[in-house]
Amino acid sequence: MTAARPGPAFSVHDIPFSTHGSWFDISPVVAEKTYAEDLHLVSHQNGMHAVLRLIPLDTATGDRTEARVEATPGLLSWIGAGGRVDLAFESPDTVRLRGSGLGMRVSAAAQALTPFSGTYFFRDPAADAHVFTSYETGHRYRVTVLSGTVAETAGAQALGSGDRGLAVTAAADGTWEMAIEELDTSRPPYASSARFDEIVEAAKRGFRDFVDAVAPWRSSATPAAELAAYVVWSATVRPTGLVTRPAVLMSKHWMDKVWSWDHCFNALALAPGCPELALDQFALPFDHQDDSGALPDSVTHSEVLYNFVKPPIHGWAFSHLRRRLPTPPGEAELAEVYGRLERWTDFWLTARRAPGAELAHYQHGNDSGWDNATTFDPERVVVTADLAAFLVLQLRELAELATELGRQDEAHRWTRAAEDTQTALLEQLWTGDRFVAQGVASGDIWSSSSLLDLMPIVLGEHLPGEVGSALADHIKAHLTPYGLATELTTSPHYLADGYWRGPIWAPATVLVEDGLRRAGHHRLADDISARFRALCETHGFAENFDALDGTGLRDRAYTWTASSYLLLAEAHAHRDGR
Repeated sequence: MTAARPGPAFSVHDIPFSTHGSWFDISPVVAEKTYAEDLHLVSHQNGMHAVLRLIPLDTATGDRTEARVEATPGLLSWIGAGGRVDLAFESPDTVRLRGSGLGMRVSAAAQALTPFSGTYFFRDPAADAHVFTSYETGHRYRVTVLSGTVAETAGAQALGSGDRGLAVTAAADGTWEMAIEELDTSRPPYASSARFDEIVEAAKRGFRDFVDAVAPWRSSATPAAELAAYVVWSATVRPTGLVTRPAVLMSKHWMDKVWSWDHCFNALALAPGCPELALDQFALPFDHQDDSGALPDSVTHSEVLYNFVKPPIHGWAFSHLRRRLPTPPGEAELAEVYGRLERWTDFWLTARRAPGAELAHYQHGNDSGWDNATTFDPERVVVTADLAAFLVLQLRELAELATELGRQDEAHRWTRAAEDTQTALLEQLWTGDRFVAQGVASGDIWSSSSLLDLMPIVLGEHLPGEVGSALADHIKAHLTPYGLATELTTSPHYLADGYWRGPIWAPATVLVEDGLRRAGHHRLADDISARFRALCETHGFAENFDALDGTGLRDRAYTWTASSYLLLAEAHAHRDGR
């Protein structure tokens, strides 16, 4: 059997080490923008919680020793002057570690233990193992030493504050092994017949199978494809808690949720190679659709939030998704999506239209997904052109679905609603040169320097030619060497790390590129795609990027960025005939 290639190397300071299906990772990132000196086992159940600290040891002194960390998709290693420690995922809830020449201390990350927080530590005689039980995650972390010596333990059964953990070493010329499991209350003692090298090889093959499925088109012209696939693969979790399906979290750093527009980009990237997982991504927020038809703002292990919504890009997304699937959805699947999209659309046309209004409104910038965009500076309860454009596309998709389902009367109704909404958009918000926003309470009208005002380009072929050309001209002004700045860099409101007030974002890039291409502006679309792909190939898959120097900002391992790269790279490869 040929050994699987190791896959791309990466820094754990940027991308956590994890595996498909797991709810924990190994990383120095222990909270938002917080980096620890040592790697930690970080769980994403009940929130993000650093549970265990992993400390390489000098076997002669038992003290912490310096070691560089190397990571590829199947293997994480600490490498020091005297030896090394390797770690690999045996399964989504179990890691195996093997050391030679270095020891390892496994300690509770939190020293304080109260009746409501912290990590209790004890030896479990029934399993012949040491157990950390975490208040924050509600889970246990069992350490079973398979070979070597438990050189010391500290804090077993202790209450209050103090060190808790164990150190494992071996003779100078020997090795040691241990397993760490994340579990609920109990399970049989750890047992495995697999050798460590076999576990590593299986982990490599798991990733290799995934990347071969989602990026079979990759080549030297798309050098970041494998790392993008790893970001998506490693951020996928199995169904647990309120997560009803296998889910791609936005990150296994602190952005460890599924937001109700982010998921669409992951679904699109996965569709050709992993169709079932792609459909799960699209459907997951709809599993929590409320009685009004609204989708939640976000979903994660133990929390579903409804305080805001996200923009209705789902008609646009499903139109693309079903055409990217290797097998078109059947009638029953189409009917289910149709019902869910119908309720989501009715929410916007009822709960989000003022009496007598033709156009829907946002209640806050967060509803748009562009939380602090300058479009929302004058007021927050606002009628915006992007929202109307997304609804036009969603209404058109509903009309198509109704036609395919043989519901002609409903198809005519949705088509009329789409045409009426687009007419109202152009009559009420188009000035002849640009789109404006309008305050619902005041009736005031304004424009901004935000790329959000130009998002009606998503209407593509449905736009009048002169409108599409004017939008394309304005979009060009947002281009930097790295991509589309979300606020004009000449604006007095531009901020290098201003979230939606300047940085480059993946979803805006994909939506604009697609709309321009469908509107016939292929050269500009090609330019935007090329700049964003080069940005990711140089600076990785951050949540967003400095528009003027390309630096990755905020969370550095964001799946919708990785998926957007995969979408654009795949399309580029196919256009080039590869």
